[in-house]
Amino acid sequence: MPAPQDPPPAGSRPATLPELRIPGGRDAAVPMATPESVPTVDPRLAVALGRPVHGDSVAKRAGRSVRKLGSSAAQDVAEESRIGRELQQPVTTGRVIAVTSIRGGVGKTTVAALLARSFNHYRHDPVLALEADGALGTLPVRLGVESVRWSCADLADILTPAMQLTDVTGYLVPVTDGGWLLPASQGRLGAPLSMRTYRTVTLALRRYFAVTVVDCETLPGEVARTAMDTAHARIVVAPMTAEGVGGTRLVLDWLAHLPHSALATTVVALTANSPDMTLDLKTATAHLREAGVTVLPVPYDRHLAQGGPIQTALLGRATRQAAVALAAEAMERAVRVR
Repeated sequence: MPAPQDPPPAGSRPATLPELRIPGGRDAAVPMATPESVPTVDPRLAVALGRPVHGDSVAKRAGRSVRKLGSSAAQDVAEESRIGRELQQPVTTGRVIAVTSIRGGVGKTTVAALLARSFNHYRHDPVLALEADGALGTLPVRLGVESVRWSCADLADILTPAMQLTDVTGYLVPVTDGGWLLPASQGRLGAPLSMRTYRTVTLALRRYFAVTVVDCETLPGEVARTAMDTAHARIVVAPMTAEGVGGTRLVLDWLAHLPHSALATTVVALTANSPDMTLDLKTATAHLREAGVTVLPVPYDRHLAQGGPIQTALLGRATRQAAVALAAEAMERAVRVR
């Protein structure tokens, strides 16, 4: 993939429409109406978000501090170094990691946001979070983006092979902690993302971004099935409930019948959306592993459960570890595909 150029500072926006370099030896500005900027959260509701809470309680953090005095710091450093090496693996072409689930409300978008933040933290090349869920998706909110302008459909109409990274990022939203976002819509009900638009955007943007994390619609949506079939790695988010695990196992059986053995590059994120989950974790994990996939739990986190923008510093320690481990597993599988 081409060497990345230095992106403009986070939060900056081009004063005018970026110029498109059209093949043929001449540069030309393509006239196109600029969409209006739309806030991701209605200002009337922003005040209702409340003060963000830490994922771990004060008592839990205090207890961990005491235990840490007797723990081996060398082991922690060694494990972090190992995961860092996996996340920083070089790629020759951009890797696409698709995230989906069998129903909404199970943490699909949250997992996608955590993955994007993990890759942005560890990698030094460009990372893109792409929202492919046009049904009022919340990825911009979870990534802390205040407003959106250009959407997948807008960009699909103007992408050309001659565009440089600086041209493309002029149409994307810079994320505060690093990386870029391309939303599926402007937060309004409208036509769902088409399969043609998804293919056009993902194939074109792979040239510029080392990793693209795609927040897909739920299965069995057409775009979700296409994304799962064409991605380099897949994350299936399963809620820690009997029906959620059972439905996800059916998805894994479907993946097993794809012509290119998609199960080998699939990881299941088993999410707990309540501190009082009753389903036995070992039993649920074993049932999903029978399909031949890796299963990683994502624990309940008070900060994530609160909704709104995710602040990495406020995540519980176990949640941060789970997010990084999940990103490392996905990256390890994505680089297998040549």
